[in-house]
Amino acid sequence: MRTRTAPVIVSVAGRWYFFHLTNVMTLSMDAGLIYEYLERISHLLRANARRADSDGMLQPVQLEALHYLSRCNAYSNTPAAVTDYLGLTKGTVSQTLRVLESNGYVEKQADEKDGRVVHLLLTRKGRGLVESAIPPKNLRLGVDDLPPPMQEQLGTALYQLLGAIQRSNQLKSFGVCRTCRYNASLGQDSFRCELTGATLTPSDVTRICREHAGRDGG
Repeated sequence: MRTRTAPVIVSVAGRWYFFHLTNVMTLSMDAGLIYEYLERISHLLRANARRADSDGMLQPVQLEALHYLSRCNAYSNTPAAVTDYLGLTKGTVSQTLRVLESNGYVEKQADEKDGRVVHLLLTRKGRGLVESAIPPKNLRLGVDDLPPPMQEQLGTALYQLLGAIQRSNQLKSFGVCRTCRYNASLGQDSFRCELTGATLTPSDVTRICREHAGRDGG
Protein backbone atom coordinates (compact mmCIF):
# COMPACT_ATOMS: atom_id res chain seq x y z
CA MET A 1 0.00 0.00 0.00
CA ARG A 2 1.09 3.59 -0.61
CA THR A 3 -0.38 7.09 -0.34
CA ARG A 4 -0.63 9.53 -3.19
CA THR A 5 -2.95 12.02 -4.90
CA ALA A 6 -5.49 10.02 -6.90
CA PRO A 7 -8.52 10.72 -9.10
CA VAL A 8 -11.79 9.45 -7.70
CA ILE A 9 -14.86 8.88 -9.89
CA VAL A 10 -18.24 8.91 -8.15
CA SER A 11 -21.68 8.23 -9.61
CA VAL A 12 -24.51 10.33 -8.16
CA ALA A 13 -28.05 10.06 -9.53
CA GLY A 14 -26.77 8.66 -12.80
CA ARG A 15 -24.11 11.34 -13.32
CA TRP A 16 -20.36 10.88 -12.96
CA TYR A 17 -18.24 13.34 -10.95
CA PHE A 18 -14.45 13.52 -10.80
CA PHE A 19 -12.44 14.53 -7.72
CA HIS A 20 -8.73 14.54 -6.85
CA LEU A 21 -8.05 13.45 -3.29
CA THR A 22 -4.71 13.58 -1.53
CA ASN A 23 -3.25 10.90 0.71
CA VAL A 24 -5.48 8.24 -0.80
CA MET A 25 -4.48 4.69 0.03
CA THR A 26 -4.05 2.80 -3.25
CA LEU A 27 -3.10 -0.75 -4.09
CA SER A 28 0.30 -1.34 -5.64
CA MET A 29 -0.40 -2.88 -9.04
CA ASP A 30 2.22 -5.60 -9.11
CA ALA A 31 2.24 -8.35 -11.74
CA GLY A 32 0.59 -10.84 -9.38
CA LEU A 33 -2.46 -8.71 -8.71
CA ILE A 34 -2.83 -7.73 -12.38
CA TYR A 35 -2.63 -11.41 -13.30
CA GLU A 36 -5.45 -12.26 -10.88
CA TYR A 37 -7.70 -9.59 -12.40
CA LEU A 38 -6.94 -10.61 -15.98
CA GLU A 39 -7.33 -14.32 -15.21
CA ARG A 40 -10.73 -13.82 -13.59
CA ILE A 41 -11.92 -11.58 -16.42
CA SER A 42 -10.73 -14.15 -18.97
CA HIS A 43 -12.71 -16.92 -17.28
CA LEU A 44 -15.87 -14.81 -17.26
CA LEU A 45 -15.48 -13.81 -20.91
CA ARG A 46 -14.81 -17.33 -22.13
CA ALA A 47 -17.77 -18.74 -20.23
CA ASN A 48 -20.06 -16.14 -21.78
CA ALA A 49 -18.63 -16.58 -25.29
CA ARG A 50 -19.20 -20.34 -25.18
CA ARG A 51 -22.92 -19.78 -24.70
CA ALA A 52 -23.09 -18.30 -28.20
CA ASP A 53 -22.08 -21.69 -29.66
CA SER A 54 -25.49 -23.31 -30.02
CA ASP A 55 -23.89 -26.66 -30.88
CA GLY A 56 -21.90 -26.59 -27.66
CA MET A 57 -18.96 -28.21 -29.45
CA LEU A 58 -16.26 -25.53 -29.42
CA GLN A 59 -13.53 -24.92 -26.87
CA PRO A 60 -12.22 -21.42 -26.02
CA VAL A 61 -9.12 -21.89 -28.17
CA GLN A 62 -11.31 -22.71 -31.16
CA LEU A 63 -13.32 -19.52 -30.69
CA GLU A 64 -10.06 -17.59 -30.40
CA ALA A 65 -8.87 -19.07 -33.70
CA LEU A 66 -12.14 -18.07 -35.39
CA HIS A 67 -11.88 -14.56 -34.00
CA TYR A 68 -8.31 -14.23 -35.27
CA LEU A 69 -9.29 -15.42 -38.75
CA SER A 70 -12.11 -12.86 -38.81
CA ARG A 71 -9.62 -10.05 -38.13
CA CYS A 72 -6.46 -10.98 -40.04
CA ASN A 73 -5.45 -10.09 -43.59
CA ALA A 74 -4.79 -12.37 -46.56
CA TYR A 75 -1.11 -12.77 -45.61
CA SER A 76 -1.94 -13.94 -42.11
CA ASN A 77 -4.68 -16.56 -42.49
CA THR A 78 -2.39 -19.59 -42.73
CA PRO A 79 -2.04 -22.38 -40.15
CA ALA A 80 1.46 -21.11 -39.29
CA ALA A 81 0.14 -17.61 -38.61
CA VAL A 82 -2.67 -18.97 -36.40
CA THR A 83 -0.04 -20.94 -34.47
CA ASP A 84 2.08 -17.80 -33.95
CA TYR A 85 -0.91 -15.73 -32.87
CA LEU A 86 -2.27 -18.24 -30.36
CA GLY A 87 1.20 -19.13 -29.07
CA LEU A 88 0.40 -22.85 -29.06
CA THR A 89 2.09 -25.93 -30.51
CA LYS A 90 1.60 -26.88 -34.14
CA GLY A 91 -0.12 -30.09 -33.07
CA THR A 92 -2.67 -28.29 -30.89
CA VAL A 93 -3.45 -25.74 -33.59
CA SER A 94 -3.67 -28.44 -36.26
CA GLN A 95 -6.27 -30.30 -34.19
CA THR A 96 -8.12 -27.04 -33.53
CA LEU A 97 -8.33 -26.25 -37.24
CA ARG A 98 -9.49 -29.78 -38.09
CA VAL A 99 -12.39 -29.40 -35.64
CA LEU A 100 -13.33 -26.02 -37.09
CA GLU A 101 -13.23 -27.37 -40.64
CA SER A 102 -15.19 -30.53 -39.83
CA ASN A 103 -17.89 -28.44 -38.14
CA GLY A 104 -18.20 -26.12 -41.12
CA TYR A 105 -16.72 -22.99 -39.55
CA VAL A 106 -13.69 -22.67 -41.86
CA GLU A 107 -12.66 -23.87 -45.28
CA LYS A 108 -9.24 -24.26 -46.84
CA GLN A 109 -8.11 -22.57 -50.02
CA ALA A 110 -4.81 -23.13 -51.83
CA ASP A 111 -2.67 -20.05 -52.50
CA GLU A 112 -2.93 -18.86 -56.12
CA LYS A 113 0.85 -18.44 -56.48
CA ASP A 114 2.11 -21.26 -54.28
CA GLY A 115 -0.06 -24.35 -54.04
CA ARG A 116 1.87 -25.54 -50.99
CA VAL A 117 0.44 -22.64 -48.96
CA VAL A 118 -3.05 -23.07 -47.50
CA HIS A 119 -5.30 -20.16 -46.52
CA LEU A 120 -8.08 -20.52 -43.95
CA LEU A 121 -11.34 -18.73 -44.74
CA LEU A 122 -14.35 -18.33 -42.49
CA THR A 123 -17.59 -19.76 -43.80
CA ARG A 124 -20.91 -18.00 -43.32
CA LYS A 125 -21.45 -20.20 -40.26
CA GLY A 126 -18.06 -19.20 -38.88
CA ARG A 127 -18.66 -15.49 -39.42
CA GLY A 128 -22.07 -15.77 -37.78
CA LEU A 129 -20.62 -17.40 -34.68
CA VAL A 130 -17.90 -14.77 -34.31
CA GLU A 131 -20.42 -11.95 -34.68
CA SER A 132 -22.70 -13.44 -32.01
CA ALA A 133 -19.98 -14.48 -29.55
CA ILE A 134 -17.38 -11.70 -29.71
CA PRO A 135 -17.23 -9.43 -27.86
CA PRO A 136 -19.11 -11.38 -25.18
CA LYS A 137 -22.27 -9.80 -23.86
CA ASN A 138 -20.97 -9.57 -20.30
CA LEU A 139 -17.96 -7.55 -21.50
CA ARG A 140 -20.14 -5.14 -23.45
CA LEU A 141 -22.37 -4.60 -20.42
CA GLY A 142 -19.38 -4.16 -18.11
CA VAL A 143 -17.65 -1.63 -20.37
CA ASP A 144 -20.89 0.30 -20.91
CA ASP A 145 -21.23 0.57 -17.13
CA LEU A 146 -17.97 2.54 -16.92
CA PRO A 147 -17.86 6.30 -17.58
CA PRO A 148 -16.38 7.18 -21.02
CA PRO A 149 -13.11 8.60 -19.60
CA MET A 150 -12.50 5.37 -17.70
CA GLN A 151 -13.27 3.31 -20.81
CA GLU A 152 -10.62 5.26 -22.72
CA GLN A 153 -8.07 4.92 -19.89
CA LEU A 154 -8.71 1.18 -19.65
CA GLY A 155 -8.28 0.67 -23.39
CA THR A 156 -5.04 2.66 -23.40
CA ALA A 157 -3.64 0.79 -20.41
CA LEU A 158 -4.43 -2.63 -21.87
CA TYR A 159 -2.94 -1.65 -25.23
CA GLN A 160 0.26 -0.49 -23.56
CA LEU A 161 0.45 -3.63 -21.41
CA LEU A 162 0.01 -5.85 -24.47
CA GLY A 163 2.79 -4.00 -26.29
CA ALA A 164 5.12 -4.21 -23.29
CA ILE A 165 4.59 -7.97 -22.98
CA GLN A 166 5.22 -8.48 -26.68
CA ARG A 167 8.37 -6.34 -26.73
CA SER A 168 9.89 -7.78 -23.56
CA ASN A 169 9.32 -11.33 -24.81
CA GLN A 170 10.25 -10.62 -28.45
CA LEU A 171 6.84 -11.67 -29.76
CA LYS A 172 5.16 -10.68 -33.00
CA SER A 173 2.85 -7.72 -32.48
CA PHE A 174 0.07 -8.80 -34.89
CA GLY A 175 -0.93 -5.14 -35.08
CA VAL A 176 -3.37 -3.38 -37.39
CA CYS A 177 -1.97 -2.71 -40.88
CA ARG A 178 -2.50 1.05 -40.82
CA THR A 179 -0.20 1.36 -37.77
CA CYS A 180 2.67 -0.52 -39.45
CA ARG A 181 5.84 1.18 -40.67
CA TYR A 182 5.53 -0.69 -43.97
CA ASN A 183 2.15 0.94 -44.67
CA ALA A 184 2.45 3.79 -47.19
CA SER A 185 -0.44 6.05 -48.15
CA LEU A 186 -0.84 6.64 -51.89
CA GLY A 187 -3.68 9.13 -51.43
CA GLN A 188 -7.40 8.86 -52.19
CA ASP A 189 -7.96 5.84 -49.94
CA SER A 190 -5.18 3.83 -51.55
CA PHE A 191 -2.25 2.27 -49.72
CA ARG A 192 0.77 0.09 -50.43
CA CYS A 193 2.61 -2.45 -48.31
CA GLU A 194 6.29 -1.64 -48.75
CA LEU A 195 7.23 -5.10 -47.49
CA THR A 196 5.27 -7.07 -50.09
CA GLY A 197 4.62 -4.38 -52.70
CA ALA A 198 0.89 -5.11 -52.65
CA THR A 199 -1.71 -2.38 -53.12
CA LEU A 200 -4.09 -2.16 -50.16
CA THR A 201 -7.69 -1.01 -49.82
CA PRO A 202 -9.17 0.96 -46.89
CA SER A 203 -10.60 -2.35 -45.64
CA ASP A 204 -7.21 -4.08 -45.87
CA VAL A 205 -5.50 -1.55 -43.61
CA THR A 206 -7.99 -2.20 -40.77
CA ARG A 207 -6.91 -5.85 -40.49
CA ILE A 208 -4.18 -7.35 -38.34
CA CYS A 209 -1.04 -8.72 -39.93
CA ARG A 210 1.56 -11.33 -39.02
CA GLU A 211 4.32 -9.13 -40.48
CA HIS A 212 3.28 -5.98 -38.59
CA ALA A 213 6.14 -3.77 -37.42
CA GLY A 214 5.52 -0.70 -35.27
CA ARG A 215 6.52 2.69 -36.63
CA ASP A 216 8.83 3.06 -33.65
CA GLY A 217 10.57 -0.16 -34.62
CA GLY A 218 8.68 -2.28 -32.08
